[in-house]
Amino acid sequence: MFTMKNLLGVAVAALLVAGPVAAQDISASPHAGTVRLSAGFTPDPYNISVTAGGTIRASERFSGCYGYISQAPDVRLHWSGGGNLPLIISASSSRDTTLVVNAPNGRWYCDDDSGEGTNPSLRFGSPMSGQYDIWVGSYGGDYVSATLSISELYSN
Repeated sequence: MFTMKNLLGVAVAALLVAGPVAAQDISASPHAGTVRLSAGFTPDPYNISVTAGGTIRASERFSGCYGYISQAPDVRLHWSGGGNLPLIISASSSRDTTLVVNAPNGRWYCDDDSGEGTNPSLRFGSPMSGQYDIWVGSYGGDYVSATLSISELYSN
């Protein structure tokens, strides 16, 4: 027979297990589309207009991450490397934006202000080929217009 204490314990355990399920979905269709680029691509930088932000606190999902992001990625990049140049993913906006990237190796990378001003930028020195799922977040929780830039040469 279940007691109130047992039921409460089961409910708490269910909430702890279900928490991350509502977070990032790398299988979801990206809001701004899918891009296929290879080493030496032009134009460089390759720019994509996005709406940064979402309802999920990046810090609750990933340690060291900031801002608010959506469940689905903003952009999916299929990268074919082979060059000697880095892969630089950055965002620019008149508002404070952040980046969350799931790399082909399954690792998560985050940045807040490594670009110019309050713009985020992530640099992969020896980028591996494969799928990069990219979220552009807003630091303050609002939705803002932003430009996602993919480059081998420049950071915003």
